[in-house]
Amino acid sequence: MTLRVDFVGSFLRPAALKAAFAAYEGGTLDDAGLHGAQDEAIAGLIERQAAHGLPLANDGEYRRRQFMESIAGVAGFEPWLDAMRGSAARDERPAEATQNNDARRPVSQRLQLERNVVLDEYRFAAAHARVPVKVTLVGADRIMQRYAYEQSRDIYATTDDFMADVVRVERQILAELRAAGCDYVQIDAPGYTAYVDERSRAAMRERAEDPEENLARSIQADAAIAAGLPGMTFGIHLCRGNARRAWHREGSYDAIAERLFNELPHERFLLEYDDERSGGFEPLRFVPKGKTVVLGLITSRSPQMEDRDALRARIDQAARFIPVEQLAISPQCGFASSIAGNPLTGDEQWRKIDLMLDVAEQVWGV
Repeated sequence: MTLRVDFVGSFLRPAALKAAFAAYEGGTLDDAGLHGAQDEAIAGLIERQAAHGLPLANDGEYRRRQFMESIAGVAGFEPWLDAMRGSAARDERPAEATQNNDARRPVSQRLQLERNVVLDEYRFAAAHARVPVKVTLVGADRIMQRYAYEQSRDIYATTDDFMADVVRVERQILAELRAAGCDYVQIDAPGYTAYVDERSRAAMRERAEDPEENLARSIQADAAIAAGLPGMTFGIHLCRGNARRAWHREGSYDAIAERLFNELPHERFLLEYDDERSGGFEPLRFVPKGKTVVLGLITSRSPQMEDRDALRARIDQAARFIPVEQLAISPQCGFASSIAGNPLTGDEQWRKIDLMLDVAEQVWGV
């Protein structure tokens, strides 16, 4: 799949959809009412995406309270889902751009796929789109880093046992998506930047974990999830935190780049590069031929518009380490990792999308 532009997943929820979620949580709107509001908002988003000339469509994650709810149909993750609902509500408060740490949760039973919510999302979006539809699925590394294994030993004796079920369930999700015609899946893997952040590595060591063993386990699992599914393009997104301007980690990709780019089978690497916390482009020298790096140069964290010439200059800088034919451009993350969304308006969001498309046309002629 050759795409010179991309987007990470979420778009800002319209006010009517936010109100519908609030009414649903408050008990004044039923399942059918919420579903209808979601349908209307998604159809409008896909129409807007087409009007701006995006070569991809998606549902903006409008059926989710936050991005990790791609696992909402998996039995065993109930404690996680309860925490997500609470987190989405708290995200309505203003947030500062400071470090934050995610809570770890146990599982309630062995994992079993009861409903493929990503498949449901895909089917509705595909029925309304005239271009390929992209879906997002939280990856194995993110799940492992959120897993409270010490509280789950009566269910899974080892973390490896748990990860084997994560791989099995996600493979089932993907097989059903592939059968339905989905050909582009983005794996959300923000946790990989923990392995370059010393505070995050120290937290692992405090739990008697070896960060290098964790990294190897995650790479193996994420590679297994994406392997052997011909006809599907896999992207993987790495960032350092995004919700309401908050961030969790810092550090360049240098320490993990060679392993990730060469051991993961994903064809597209969507990398955060919107500020100095991401480091330089030197790690891109490890990207093998045939893979694409999507440079997340446009921030979704603020309304400040990037300078067109500065974006082109940064692409030129990256091309010192990887051929420009292996590059693309996108926002650094989604515009709304949770319902609250980032502090910019819908118009500002679409101006950033238009800027991305304009720069891509100037650089690659598309």
